[in-house]
Amino acid sequence: MRKLALIILVAVTSQTTWADAVSDLKNYLSSTQSLQANFKQTVTSQQGKIQNSSGTLSIQRPGLFRWIYQKPFEQLIIADGKQVWLYDPDLKQATVKAMGKALESSPAALLAGNNQFERNYTLRPLPSREGIDWLEATPKQADQSFNSVKLGFSQGQLMQMELHDNFGQTTRIYFSALKINPKIDASQFRFTPPKDADVIRE
Repeated sequence: MRKLALIILVAVTSQTTWADAVSDLKNYLSSTQSLQANFKQTVTSQQGKIQNSSGTLSIQRPGLFRWIYQKPFEQLIIADGKQVWLYDPDLKQATVKAMGKALESSPAALLAGNNQFERNYTLRPLPSREGIDWLEATPKQADQSFNSVKLGFSQGQLMQMELHDNFGQTTRIYFSALKINPKIDASQFRFTPPKDADVIRE
């Protein structure tokens, strides 16, 4: 009897967590047109080596985002709806690539893309951890650079992301100071490389 009760409890808990996580994601996609936040990021290699960084992000859905690494080195990643720019001020190097269909199947699509996430991802529930409800999104296209992305919500707010790539690395992103639907100047999503920058087009 105790074993049966435990099985029922686990099943109900899993369904509740799943419902909460899916509801939070759908609410984010339907109600969030813009977002600003601070973030801290840790990248753990397959050998256990950890790299820490931090910065700010701005998102205007669909398709616009400004992701700025401030520490330990400055780096800009800007999407203007047609192209994605990556600029390294220290190297004076700018890389630009078309957004295309690749972005539609990337983790950025869950934050800055359209609402058709289930077309590109297979979703499954994960256990809650420390008050955060989790779900895992696995790309339906097998040729992506990552295996899965996990999204963690608390009280309807996106708090964490975990990306697991094909090189055995785990990237964890922690969000703070979130502002939902702020007015963001359109210039934040435009980038013109400096005249002395080396521009690489992919």
